[in-house]
Amino acid sequence: MSTATRTDPRSPAPHDADRHDLIRVHGARVNNLKDVSIEIPKRRLTVFTGVSGSGKSSLVFSTIAAESQRMINETYSAFVQGFMPTLARPDVDVLDGLTTAIIVDQQRMGADVRSTVGTATDANAMLRILFSRLGQPHIGSPQAFSFNVASISGAGAVTLERGGKTVKERRSFSITGGMCPRCEGRGAVSDIDLSALYDDSKSLNEGALTIPGYSMEGWFGRIFRGCGFFDPDKPIRKYTKRELHDLLHKEPTKIKVEGINLTYSGLIPQIQKSFLAKDVDAVQPHIRAFVERAVAFATCPECGGTRLSEAARSSKIAGISIADACAMQISDLAAWVRGLDEPSVAPLLTTLRHTLDSFVEIGLGYLSLDRPSGTLSGGEAQRTKMIRHLGSSLTDVTYVFDEPTIGLHPHDIQRMNTLLRQLRDKGNTVLVVEHKPEAIAIADHVVDLGPLAGSGGGEVVFEGTVEGLRASGTLTGRHLDDRASVKASVRTPSGALEVRGADTHNLRALDVDIPLGVLVVLTGVAGSGKSSLIRGSVAGRDGVVAVDQGAIRGSRRSNPATYTGLLDPIRKAFAKANGVKPALFSANSEGACPNCNGAGVIYTDLAMMAGVAALCEVCEGKRFDAAVLEYHLGGRDISEVLAMSVAEAEEFFAAGEAGTPAAHKILDRLADVGLGYLTIGQPLTTLSGGERQRLKLATHMGEKGPGGFTSVLVLDEPTSGLHLADVEHLLALLDRLVDSGKSVIVIEHHQAVMAHADWIIDLGPGAGHDGGRIVFEGTPADLVAARSTLTGEHLAAYVGT
Repeated sequence: MSTATRTDPRSPAPHDADRHDLIRVHGARVNNLKDVSIEIPKRRLTVFTGVSGSGKSSLVFSTIAAESQRMINETYSAFVQGFMPTLARPDVDVLDGLTTAIIVDQQRMGADVRSTVGTATDANAMLRILFSRLGQPHIGSPQAFSFNVASISGAGAVTLERGGKTVKERRSFSITGGMCPRCEGRGAVSDIDLSALYDDSKSLNEGALTIPGYSMEGWFGRIFRGCGFFDPDKPIRKYTKRELHDLLHKEPTKIKVEGINLTYSGLIPQIQKSFLAKDVDAVQPHIRAFVERAVAFATCPECGGTRLSEAARSSKIAGISIADACAMQISDLAAWVRGLDEPSVAPLLTTLRHTLDSFVEIGLGYLSLDRPSGTLSGGEAQRTKMIRHLGSSLTDVTYVFDEPTIGLHPHDIQRMNTLLRQLRDKGNTVLVVEHKPEAIAIADHVVDLGPLAGSGGGEVVFEGTVEGLRASGTLTGRHLDDRASVKASVRTPSGALEVRGADTHNLRALDVDIPLGVLVVLTGVAGSGKSSLIRGSVAGRDGVVAVDQGAIRGSRRSNPATYTGLLDPIRKAFAKANGVKPALFSANSEGACPNCNGAGVIYTDLAMMAGVAALCEVCEGKRFDAAVLEYHLGGRDISEVLAMSVAEAEEFFAAGEAGTPAAHKILDRLADVGLGYLTIGQPLTTLSGGERQRLKLATHMGEKGPGGFTSVLVLDEPTSGLHLADVEHLLALLDRLVDSGKSVIVIEHHQAVMAHADWIIDLGPGAGHDGGRIVFEGTPADLVAARSTLTGEHLAAYVGT
């Protein structure tokens, strides 16, 4: 045996493969980026900071991560690429040194009513296999335990060609599924209030239907008039039993109207298909209001809300059914699985234990697998997506995170920091978009974008260490060590909102009086019961408007003007000034450029390759027909108005010829939430997460709650996506809302907001079944002085007492 020895004492020259230790970006111009050039170290933790809208997401997600994903997709065959989303190359001169990017963003998980935490993380799939192997009595394959598979059977004759002869044989089949037949795997049954669907004193042609989108002017009107099942001119209360059944319950039936083949369905099957098959929290506000008004949901009496058939619930392992296992808190379920010792399924148990332990490690042990995925907050959804990456053996991967500390109590941020470091220490590149000082502090490298937002941003204003950022003089550097102080005096409540016996989710029959006329902060560790208290006992009361964390949806045709309702008063003002129809001033209606149909660009589909968008030569990107641009208001045409910033438009519609109070009121709210720089015609797809959150807040500020008025405004983590400097503007806005006579309740973890409160309600002491109790009620000063809870300890450390 020989041993190799090195005879040359000199160090060998570095290998060429080791030179690629940087991600190089040169000339990035995506969204508002201004020819950004930057070099990011690999195998380090780099944090990107800057005000909301400064270009962080454009650089990290829309440039670096997007190009990595596009290049990976191109390694597949053209056939496979045809089934994948097509991605255009980002507008950048050079992108070098990229590695495989894994994106862990804040996008809500699937809001389908059939999607749960268990189905979204594959934990349910493993449990189904486990019960199909070990469950007693044995009832069938894994799909016998799936609430998304119905039990079906059938028989009939089939015709085969065999040996040159045509042979008929009788065949039968049977599938055993786990779906509850009563609720079809939803866990809830719905009862529809018919009086909310129509006014029976009117005929259909007189506008009897009160369902959103069911007007007699469109396709529905054509179908109702031409179906022949009832008389559209007869009041509904005079319908025969047969006619009423056909209007309400008729199954989908093929009909021919004016030579066109159409399908007619009764109102109730149509509503169940178009409204009730979706998560009620994911639909548009006016549809959600209709569903809440017209439909009463109750727990399915047959399956008790478990979604599973009786057979699936009868099969047990050590006295526990799959329904019991999915209803357990995950930390308890992990302990139960650890107690199972069955060599025949050992690999399955090992994988299941690892998945469940990952939930606990990442701070989500308080969830249960049967929790609908659409009810998770943005932070919970992001951490759930992280689970599949914990313990991965992959190295030299680029992990991209969008504010991973969102929704986390200061106590939980330390745990998240540990996880980010672990990913880095395995040899991965970790890129984090973040605003929290506690998360910025652990960075190896910091990139600060700015100096401002929108057109005033898009530049790298600092690059270096955290200490260098502190001394840099940038907006982030100046505010990095900001610490709010506890208010010297607090407001006096004008009354109280009484909550009695609150028991939603993990709440333990809570009794609490929430003060009115003041700023109240509801806090506690993630999973302690804050959202449960609001959703179960506060939201839905007369005068209460709740602004949750749900993402706003919108296509490239949607913009702040359409989303906020600002475009309606603007179109009416243009129409009135010029004596024409308001529809002319909509790029999605009669006023659209005929060449590009109001899109402003012409899209060319190139199959599996990214489509090409070319500026429309006819309207030059203005989206409107040339004839429409001849009409003016205050010396501006509609395209020039939509190109204004919120601040410009606010001044434009304030007074004079263009004075429009309804438009000015909406613009005032947009300016109040710090969006004065935003262009009102800018596509929603170009807005950052923080900008979308504030746009939603501005819209809800003008909403009326149940009862037709707003006296209580509930905000769920309004600091999400906000820069340190923007938190000051938010606090000023909250003060203005309270001083105007509203009661403001804020669910929040940010210490600056806690310190600014008049009253704090702290839930805990832990998460899940360790929480659900009120551990403190009082002023911020009392909480700091007592230091009796985790929140009190962190707030005291924050204010420096």
